[in-house]
Amino acid sequence: MSIRDVYIVDAVRTPIGKFGGALSSVRPDDLAAHVVRALVDRTPELDPARIDDVVFGDANGAGEDNRDVARMAVLLAGLPVGVPGVTVNRLCGSGLEAVVQAARAIALGDASVAVAGGVESMSRAPWVMQKPERAFPAGHQQLHSTTLGWRMTNPRMPAEWTVQLGEGAELVADKHGIGREAQDAFALASHRKAADAWAAGLYDGEVVPLPGVALTRDECIRDATSMEALAKLKPSFRPEGTVTAGNASPLNDGAAALLLVDDEGLRATGREPLARIRASAVTGIEPQLFGLGPVEAVTKALAKAGRSFGDLTTFELNEAFAAQSLGCLAEWPELDPALVNPRGGAIAIGHPLGASGARLAGSVAHQLAAAGSGTGLAALCIGVGQGLALVLER
Repeated sequence: MSIRDVYIVDAVRTPIGKFGGALSSVRPDDLAAHVVRALVDRTPELDPARIDDVVFGDANGAGEDNRDVARMAVLLAGLPVGVPGVTVNRLCGSGLEAVVQAARAIALGDASVAVAGGVESMSRAPWVMQKPERAFPAGHQQLHSTTLGWRMTNPRMPAEWTVQLGEGAELVADKHGIGREAQDAFALASHRKAADAWAAGLYDGEVVPLPGVALTRDECIRDATSMEALAKLKPSFRPEGTVTAGNASPLNDGAAALLLVDDEGLRATGREPLARIRASAVTGIEPQLFGLGPVEAVTKALAKAGRSFGDLTTFELNEAFAAQSLGCLAEWPELDPALVNPRGGAIAIGHPLGASGARLAGSVAHQLAAAGSGTGLAALCIGVGQGLALVLER
């Protein structure tokens, strides 16, 4: 069996909304439908009926994104009912997992054209309640928020594995000796790079605002923040800790989607691809050290692609926390940190869980197209201890 080349023809995303912000009134299935529709509309030569599958990542899936949000997006976007859809969950890596799975189907000949993406509305994530052990309980019942993190934890899990995500970031900071000032400086750089990228129009060809919603730019970017302002924030997880709301990614809403094709599908689009998918890798790590998950995944993905850090043109590393990003960078001494997140990262742009991986992959593809050639990486740390990485080329 021959392995087919897989190309990214286009990639779009919504502006990323803040928790309770401009996108909080929009259902996640409508967010997903919007980027699917926008992606199809930008390639008018492609008959939507030729789309073999729509694969979407979704981390929570406990509310309006239940019942296979990928299929809901297909129907709500007005695609032919014959276009199928499947939803995948690798927590923070879900959107990138969708890209990997769709690319794998194309590479193996199971599909010629696919849409891959991700969605999350953390604002609209519901509270849930477990069913009681017996009927008609007399006592009170507990509600669990599905916005972020552990809930209804299995008591068989070791306690050190189920710490809060922010405590996991503190553990990475401890491991690598990463202080508060270094984390705040990393966060400040993220905001400045994102603000500069928007001002320069670098996101104009990628972001597709929602009609009727007053949001045209990522909502969490703080143009005027400073080291002094960040230093005033209190630690969020330890009384004397280093992780704060200012050097961590916020809670967000948003969606992203990419159009993937083989050679035959590429001819059907009549377009030049942004980039080609070269390799991917997923790895596991101790759950409490989830922030270092990308370290091995990136190393493995580069080895599969026959590339090294020295070959990179750009690298989109999800900034779940400044501490974990800096921890990963500390374990890649051969990587030029100037290549990482040149247009800002999740601390500024936002981290809508299921959408982030697709956002990263799309951003790398657009950056490679702008450069004209090169090799790019997209990678994320993943809660419960995993890392996922994708290598793109142009």
